[in-house]
Amino acid sequence: MELRYGTNPQQRRAEVSPTRSGQWPVRLLNGEPSFINLLDALNAWQLVSEASAALGKPAAASFKHVSPAGAAVSGPLDAVIEDLYGLGDSAVGTLASAYLRARDADPKSSYGDFAAVSHPVDDELADLLSRVICDGIVAPGYAPGTVERLSRKKNGRFLVLEVDGAAAPPPRETREVFGLRLTQDRDQLPLTRGLFTPRHGDITAAQQDDLLLGLAVLRYTQSNSVCYLRDGMALGIGAGQQSRVDCTRLAGTKTDTWWLRRHPAVRGLDFKPDIRRQERINWQVRFIEGDLTPDEESRFAQVLRAPATSLTPQERAHWLGTLTGVSFVSDGALPFRDNVDHAQRHGVSAIAEPGGSVRSGEVETACREHGIALAHTGLRLFHH
Repeated sequence: MELRYGTNPQQRRAEVSPTRSGQWPVRLLNGEPSFINLLDALNAWQLVSEASAALGKPAAASFKHVSPAGAAVSGPLDAVIEDLYGLGDSAVGTLASAYLRARDADPKSSYGDFAAVSHPVDDELADLLSRVICDGIVAPGYAPGTVERLSRKKNGRFLVLEVDGAAAPPPRETREVFGLRLTQDRDQLPLTRGLFTPRHGDITAAQQDDLLLGLAVLRYTQSNSVCYLRDGMALGIGAGQQSRVDCTRLAGTKTDTWWLRRHPAVRGLDFKPDIRRQERINWQVRFIEGDLTPDEESRFAQVLRAPATSLTPQERAHWLGTLTGVSFVSDGALPFRDNVDHAQRHGVSAIAEPGGSVRSGEVETACREHGIALAHTGLRLFHH
């Protein structure tokens, strides 16, 4: 399979071949992928496959730069998602709901994403994908006519990859860096509820489901990484930070943004009819962030039919205080209690982390102080 280019356009020669001669785990149905497109597709497929297997529901992921912007299993859509995509009272199937919920975690970052779903693409999802800014999809199959519909997207450049759902990757994986070949066992420990060893408090079945989804998310997110989740969907993912508490704060800010997008002042922004969906999303996020430059203030006023209702610090704090039932997962042991202190500001009531750090006792004490249930998994999920 020839690739459009490598990681960057100046890396002009790039190709891919199967590790087992003639055995391709994925098949290109349309488009010409780049090196990063394939990394997104392969990581995203593994995430949704494992999440679906662990939770018994269709799963979807929205990938950007080899980490998920969002991930979710199928479930109900709230009014914010329904309004954003003009769904009204229309019933939405399980696969489309999973992707919409995944994309809603960070819809600004999901612009131009690579999508992955755990089940064959149906007509409903194909129609949805044709109406959003998305670069490609990987799935274990496609309903008749859906590939043809998707292949017309992006002037024929939309990437459509079909994965062999029965394909098992080799038990060992290899990478070459600067003339060295590094080989290791593939991380293939199953993700199950048996991983959770209670340390403090009771973790409900619903929280365990969210924590399991979080483990699948972090297994394919660039480390260090943490994830906030609720009701079967990621709310905020912090990826690739050198400091774990920076991941916690970054993902917490994304979680706050997700919740504030549901505030009446944000939902009441009166955009002009010709303002596109993604532009509305971007302005909602900037309105929430609140640090608009003078140029942004001017452009923001131009996209509205009526001035925005102010969102005071007191109103923000009150609204954020109503967010509850959030679960939090870390791919590595929490080294200090500051991660817990920050996480509790974002409605967290359950935490799963590997445990075993020098200060695990202090982390457990912080959970007791904040009334947060804590479980150790004994499982580190670094991904690089």
